[in-house]
Amino acid sequence: MWIRRASLLALLFFASSLRAELQIEINQGLDNPTPIAVVPFGWQGLGAAPEDVAQIVDSDLVRSGQFAPVSRRDMLSYPTRETEMYFRDWRAISAEYVLIGQVTLGTQIRIDFQLFDTTRQLAIDSGTVTGPVTELRMLSHRVSDAVYERLTGISGAFATRLLYVSVMRNPNAKDFYRLTLADSDGQRPIVLLEGRDPILSPTWSPDGQEVAYVSFETSRPAIYRQNLRTGAREQLTNFQGLNNSPAWSPDGNTMALVLSKDGNPDIYLLNLTSRALTRLTRHFAIDTEPTWMPDGKSLLFTSDRGGRPQIYRYDLRTKKIQRITFEGAFNARARVAQDGRNVALVHQRDGRYHIAVLDLVTDRLTVLTETSLDESPSIAPNGSVVLYATKRGQDSILAAVAVDGGVRFSLPAREGSVQEPAWSPYVTP
Repeated sequence: MWIRRASLLALLFFASSLRAELQIEINQGLDNPTPIAVVPFGWQGLGAAPEDVAQIVDSDLVRSGQFAPVSRRDMLSYPTRETEMYFRDWRAISAEYVLIGQVTLGTQIRIDFQLFDTTRQLAIDSGTVTGPVTELRMLSHRVSDAVYERLTGISGAFATRLLYVSVMRNPNAKDFYRLTLADSDGQRPIVLLEGRDPILSPTWSPDGQEVAYVSFETSRPAIYRQNLRTGAREQLTNFQGLNNSPAWSPDGNTMALVLSKDGNPDIYLLNLTSRALTRLTRHFAIDTEPTWMPDGKSLLFTSDRGGRPQIYRYDLRTKKIQRITFEGAFNARARVAQDGRNVALVHQRDGRYHIAVLDLVTDRLTVLTETSLDESPSIAPNGSVVLYATKRGQDSILAAVAVDGGVRFSLPAREGSVQEPAWSPYVTP
């Protein structure tokens, strides 16, 4: 039996108390991470604070690999306001930056924060985030984003979400599949769909309000879309043969997908309003895995029309198809960063499958991973990190690597395997 979740908003409160399915392991950071002190935030409200905001921010910064937060036991004071800041306390423990704040509970919850440079002895950033108390973890991630951007010049991506498929292997029966939505740190998991039949190719709408995926619940692959606010599902395709690889256009009006209803697998466009189908490719080879360029004027896709899988670009105006990968005998599953320059993909080298990044301006391909069975890359909305699935023993785990290769972390499941990750776009608060 398939189980559907009727209202995700109603579940968010309960989801916050669930144990995360994913664990975070830092594998590699920068050689000289920046020392920063994230002081426990003050609390103004009845009882105890529902979340430790400072600990969430601390963990986010650790996961970035670029910061070395100061242990609380080494702090000489615990200021929550600027008037309580004594810079000598922080210079004494070599903290270059200090983050302080207050959490206030009213009709909504409010976080006020300030970031200080201890060398210059001044505040370099401050801000306020507000929202429902059930979203306190996400609000905390927004504080992390602000700090990260102020100190690195790159937008943070902590206040985003992940989609992934978890698989419980059962040697005596069918495997059990779950499509799960979680925060970027693996916390607050919500199961969107679960059952005995495979789930593939989860993907996000550009506004982050819907997801699409392939489900075999009707005994053959079909593409569904699901609203994250209401939980409502809609079947989009159920043609004979393959129905696979859904990908929303940047404007949200069209979905690229793979169908084999007319013979070989080809790329089609589905108008999500009229349901009109437009066939883009017509070739005896296999054309699959479409992904949109950010300007919506072209798509990348995988094809073996040249003899081995490579990445091609389809121009929607001219209908011209151009091959864009030439290094190596196998390149597949392209995913494009929001800047339209970097493309994450699966690249084969010496018989092993790695995650690589292709720079579309310089045509330089850089291999980022050293493991041998890497797949399903997904790029963070700030373009700095690639999330992917890889093997650890008999199980699949999620792992991440910075585009420059400097930072690595993994997110193995507490039990079973996890695969098919999809990183959300930025979501409006």
